[in-house]
Amino acid sequence: MAARTLILLRHAKAEPEGDLGDELRPLAAKGRRQAPGVGRLLRDEVGGVDVALVSTALRTRETFKLLAAELPAPDPTLVADLYQAGPRQVLAMLRELDDAARTVLVVGHEPTISGLAYLLHGAKDSLAQQVSLGISTATSCLISVPGRWADLDRGAAQLVRVLRPED
Repeated sequence: MAARTLILLRHAKAEPEGDLGDELRPLAAKGRRQAPGVGRLLRDEVGGVDVALVSTALRTRETFKLLAAELPAPDPTLVADLYQAGPRQVLAMLRELDDAARTVLVVGHEPTISGLAYLLHGAKDSLAQQVSLGISTATSCLISVPGRWADLDRGAAQLVRVLRPED
């Protein structure tokens, strides 16, 4: 069985929290520059994605919209639970995916994105060290999933690369 690819992406740089609250924070100018760069990086690495799970927060939706202009991707599946979910809750969501999905993108928030990458990656190496303390905005973790989505578990995948766009 060929490996699947999981891309865990922290949203691009957002404006500080204002009167509207955290969930409605839009991307900052830097984030609007970062997101298309992320799309190009991912296009060069994986070609395109089959499934995109995106938090309902404004900054994640905006990140996806801008990166999808550069990366072949389907319409996103907006998942309200991604906003507050921890690594184990996102893992449970991934286990429900159809095995026809070969490449899956999750656009979410810290510390969940880096925490899940660390949880899935079984090795204690330099890549694990890079994500162990969190990742910056617009950073993506490319993970090779060797089996079915339903079998995804702690240490059952390999963090292959951590991609950061040029600022």
